[in-house]
Amino acid sequence: MRRLEPLTADDAPEKSRELLAEIIGRRGAVGDMISTMAHSPALLEGYLAFSRAMKRIKLPRALSEKISLAVQEWLGCATCLAAHTDAARAAGVSEADISLARQGVSVDPREIALIGFAVRVLAEPSGLSDVDIEELRSHGWTDRAIADVVGLVSLNALTGSFNLVAGV
Repeated sequence: MRRLEPLTADDAPEKSRELLAEIIGRRGAVGDMISTMAHSPALLEGYLAFSRAMKRIKLPRALSEKISLAVQEWLGCATCLAAHTDAARAAGVSEADISLARQGVSVDPREIALIGFAVRVLAEPSGLSDVDIEELRSHGWTDRAIADVVGLVSLNALTGSFNLVAGV
C-alpha cells in the first residue's frame, strides 16, 4: 500500500526540484523511488551522491548484484528484488545463481564468504569479529572489497527500507 506519494518536479521542494530537473535532463524521467524521495531534499541528494559513488566499487558487477539480491531478500523489498534480478540478468547471472544469491549462497566458496558477510553486515554487524575479517582475507578478499561490501549493503538498506516505508 502506498504511504508516501511521488512528487513531480513542480511539487517538490526547491532543492529536490533542482535534482529532479537534472535527472530528467539526463535520463528523460525519474523513477518512482526517486520522485518519492523528493519529499526530503537531504535524503534525495544523499542517495544520489551515494549511489553514484557506489558505482565505482571494484567488485565485479555480477557479484555486486548477487550481494544486493541477498540483502534485499533479507529486507523483503519486492521492488528492489525485481530491480536487482533484472540487473543481475543484464550482468550475465544465470537464473540458478540468482536463486542461490537470494538464499545468500553461491556455488563459488569465495562468493559464499562475501555474500554471507554482507548479510551479516546488515543483520548483525556487532557480531562480526577479527576472525570474520581474516576469513574473508583467506578467501583473497582485500580490505577494499570488504569496505565496498559495507557500502553496498548500506545503499541497499537505504533503498529497501525507503521503499518499504513509502510503500513503493
